[in-house]
Parts: sequence; structure tokens; C-alpha cells
Amino acid sequence: MPASLPPLAAEDHVCAACAVSYQDTRVEDAVAVIAGLPDAAREALSAISPDARRVRPSPEVWSVAEYLCHLRDVYVSFTIRLHRVRTEQQPAWDPMLNDLRARRFRYNACDIDATLDELAAAAAGFRDEVARTDDRGWDRTGTRLPGEQRTARWLVRQAMHEGVHHLGDIRNIGETAR
Repeated sequence: MPASLPPLAAEDHVCAACAVSYQDTRVEDAVAVIAGLPDAAREALSAISPDARRVRPSPEVWSVAEYLCHLRDVYVSFTIRLHRVRTEQQPAWDPMLNDLRARRFRYNACDIDATLDELAAAAAGFRDEVARTDDRGWDRTGTRLPGEQRTARWLVRQAMHEGVHHLGDIRNIGETAR
């Protein structure tokens, strides 16, 4: 793994920027937030000028289009991760390599409307996988880096956090672009 790969958030993570608290978030509540995310993203993007959707506020901050593609890929990747946790013994997850994806898959050139539809499909697929997880499955674990054992419950909370946090990023870019 690259030395620059950041560690995963802890099972008891509290985000200072968006106030999401993993321990205070029930799986059912996380799923409800995820269900509303595609419509919230569509609404947030509708308030942003098409000219501003592909502009990076700074070199280290993604554009709205890039955040949107990242969110889609989070729900695709996390669906696979959750499926593997449900069906395998402590699977090792590949890192998402977010910046590489953004460059190689040309996130900033995406079709915004199509990507919004793909986000909705990916979030629905993730929720379908959550529904297949029984009560015994929530404590099953997977890993990404050595020592980063995380539960199925964490995957759902992390997926919700990704949505909440990056929807906030999109809204912030929209506000500064006005």
C-alpha cells in the first residue's frame, strides 16, 4: 500500500467538520440518510451554475463534478465491501485510491445528469446489500491496512458519513461560486 494512504476512520469516529458521530448513528438511520442523498445531491447541484461545477476552488479541493463521481464510487465500492464482509471471513478491501480514480476516470468531464442517476442506482444497490445483512452480520469484519479491522456496521456509518460530508463540500462550493 502507498505510504500516503490515509487511515480509515475509527469505529467511534466523530467528524469535526460535519458532526457525524458513528457511535450515535444507528444503521437504520444511516440507511435513511443514504436513501435521501441522491435527491439532496440533485437539489444541491441544481443551485450551482453549470460553469462552476467543474472548477476546483483550489488545487487540493475537488470540483463539484469530482465530488459527485466520488460519491457514486463510494456506494459502488462499499456495496462490494459489505457483500464481502457478509460472505467471506475477514476480507481484505482494496483501497479506493480516490485521487487516482478522479484523474484516470476523468471525473471532471463526467455527464452530470448521468452521474446523478448512477449515484441513485449505486445508493439503492448499497441499501439492498444492507437489507441482506442479518443481525449476526453487523459484527463481521474486513480490513484494508494491517490493524484496520472494521465492522459491517462501520461500513454503513462510513458510507453515510461520506455522503453527508461530501454533500456539504458540494454545497460549500456552490455558496462560494455565487
